[in-house]
Amino acid sequence: MAIALSVNLNKVALVRNSREDNNPDITHFAKLAIGAGAKGLTAHPRPDQRHIRPDDIPALARVAKYSGVEFNVEGNPFAAARGSYPGLLELVENAVPNQCTLVPDSDKQLTSDHGFHLDKDFERLGPIVERLKSQGVRVSLFMDPDLDQISKVKTIGADRIELYTGPFAMAFHRSRHAADAVFETHAQAARHAQSLGLGVNAGHDLNLKNLTVYRHLPALQEVSIGHALTADALEMGFSPAVSAYAKLCE
Repeated sequence: MAIALSVNLNKVALVRNSREDNNPDITHFAKLAIGAGAKGLTAHPRPDQRHIRPDDIPALARVAKYSGVEFNVEGNPFAAARGSYPGLLELVENAVPNQCTLVPDSDKQLTSDHGFHLDKDFERLGPIVERLKSQGVRVSLFMDPDLDQISKVKTIGADRIELYTGPFAMAFHRSRHAADAVFETHAQAARHAQSLGLGVNAGHDLNLKNLTVYRHLPALQEVSIGHALTADALEMGFSPAVSAYAKLCE
């Protein structure tokens, strides 16, 4: 089964934000990604606007809709509005992406580094999941490979999980043996999610090397990749880098 590659454009936006103009143009790179084989676009706006900004969301939604690919907006549903950042739910409801991936990150985190713990967040998260689904948006929750927590994803009404692959990537960097051990926990989690009727996505620090292993995860439907792809693009060029990842996902 082919895996859908969703290209995360955050790091393109990070480079743009280092100057006052619109270079690089994020919509141009979105179109390049689609032309090179991406099946989706991902954007993760944060309240501090370190990369993706609120006005990027409707622009990327238009590109995705016109091109016939999926648009995935990630973010923390509990982060309060701040300045020109209106809050994740308002951004999503205005743009109506195909998917919203809810992530428990904060400004203090350099990047997302853990999944939801639904024993703590269940009551707050439940109405948010229901609200997004009422808009026709597929909801995915960023999760660790914990079977009990994944069972609660089904109970809360979300449609998919996105497995946090950071620990797998770190293990792969150490040794193939270490990576295989982590991969097996992810495989168990994916099979469990599938048995509950949940879709399975994955993302974080996947690259051209470790994806050769992770692409064999049972029931894997989508990978969201940005940082490593952008780093590879510095050597390979953006379109060839997207093509290389897309080929692995085939």
